[in-house]
Amino acid sequence: YIPNVRFAGTPVKTNVASNTAFRGFGGPQGMLVIEEIIDRVARRLGLSPEEVRERNLYHGTGETNTTHYGQLIEDNRIQRVWHGVLEQSGFAGRRAEIDAWNAAHPHRKRGLAVTPVKFGISFTTTHLNQAGALVLLYQDGTVQVNQGATEMGQGVYTNMATIAAREFGIPIENVRVMFTRTDKVPNTSATAASCGTDLNGQAVKNACDILNERLAPYRERTASFREALQAAYLDRVSLSATGFYKTPDIWYDKEAGRGKPFHYFAVGAAVSEVEIDASTGMLQFRRADILHDVGDAINPGVVRGQVEGGFIQGMGWLTMEELVWNKDGVLLTHSPDTYKIPAIGDMPREFNVHFLTEATQSNVIHGSKAVGEPPFMLAISVREAIRDAIAAFGHDGEIPLPSPATPEAIYLAIKSARTAKIETEHPQNPRPAADGSLDATLLPPENSVS
Repeated sequence: YIPNVRFAGTPVKTNVASNTAFRGFGGPQGMLVIEEIIDRVARRLGLSPEEVRERNLYHGTGETNTTHYGQLIEDNRIQRVWHGVLEQSGFAGRRAEIDAWNAAHPHRKRGLAVTPVKFGISFTTTHLNQAGALVLLYQDGTVQVNQGATEMGQGVYTNMATIAAREFGIPIENVRVMFTRTDKVPNTSATAASCGTDLNGQAVKNACDILNERLAPYRERTASFREALQAAYLDRVSLSATGFYKTPDIWYDKEAGRGKPFHYFAVGAAVSEVEIDASTGMLQFRRADILHDVGDAINPGVVRGQVEGGFIQGMGWLTMEELVWNKDGVLLTHSPDTYKIPAIGDMPREFNVHFLTEATQSNVIHGSKAVGEPPFMLAISVREAIRDAIAAFGHDGEIPLPSPATPEAIYLAIKSARTAKIETEHPQNPRPAADGSLDATLLPPENSVS
């Protein structure tokens, strides 16, 4: 929560290739910047980063919270999520355990960090917040669903089938979701902004509502959905309907930078624990604890996959996926042998994902909340845990850390932190060690790799 803020941007021309949209569409970069600011503030003041983060969260229930663009934060759940993940992860007790472990290990350190996420759900270009659907009923009791969301592995077809099955009160096996085609559902919005299920699911529900109204007289006569369809067909009742949905009460004035661009906010928080090696900068991801607000999940399996997958994808972005160009502007990290993405060995050894309970979201499809992009930013906690581990080598001030925090970057950051510690403790005459270094107790072991 920042009551007074001004941002200024400067466009620059570079000699590297431009890039396209990625999961979060600018949100990850903005969140990374503010978490960097929070950490610098904390370390400059000699406070723990988690304390400063908690002080600057949006306020609790009953207090007014307004974004810098003038949108009121309604149904604020970030306080519940924050305190919930601290409790579930045993944060306070683990902090003490890690401090004790670090004191006993001069060349390896562990770090612990918690970071929050608040992500607005809707297209900020208002007219994109619309969707259509075409639902067909057949006499054999099956349902065909056509809608505008693209299935790219995120489970949106499963969600559409679940919504239709729930609306008609039939088994999900009786619902077929067809490949998305604009000759069936025209003028579709992009499957983006995390609202594919929100928009298209509501359109599917609207079509189902229309058909249920037509079928109501026949379903009063029989409990069988199939028999009701057959009776309606014999009465020459249309068994197909188009549905439509547009997100209500949203608007945004780009010139003024004011409005209500988002239908609601998705929130979450994550605690990450890492271990780093001063000799190599290598990272071990020991544990992750996530508490995320998904509302009432339409399909818990789909939601869990999105949270886990988004988090690991974000971890890769922040710890290993480095783009390197040579002096001629040629991309050197151009293929899997040079561009590292997360593998199974990079997963946290312990991975705990929980969903906020009693979290029904009003005015959305079946009380659910979007979960496509928000979990990606939970991985910022991994980077901040790395910074916490670097600080454990003895430096009390700010810890510069580039992104991605690759092993090389971690190694150099540790070296910088140790140098800063030496300069702080011995500003005039650093004590030379037997090997000629400034202080052998602050350097990596003899077999270190530089």
